[in-house]
Amino acid sequence: MRSRFETAFSRAKYAAIGAAVGAALGGIVGRNAASTGGAVGGLVGATLGEARVTAGSALSGLREKATDQSSTAD
Repeated sequence: MRSRFETAFSRAKYAAIGAAVGAALGGIVGRNAASTGGAVGGLVGATLGEARVTAGSALSGLREKATDQSSTAD
């Protein structure tokens, strides 16, 4: 199980990457678009980070369950 710190760090990492990519793409258009792109990119990145953490937690739970079942079957 991931700690709250690891979960928050993962979300922040994806949010920062998303903001950088969004600002870079928006910067091609102009200064205001760079600001908006950074904000939208940050939100998208945080959402992806949350989805990844949730999926990772679900997968690790399934792995633990499979390991428990295989050890009791022996």
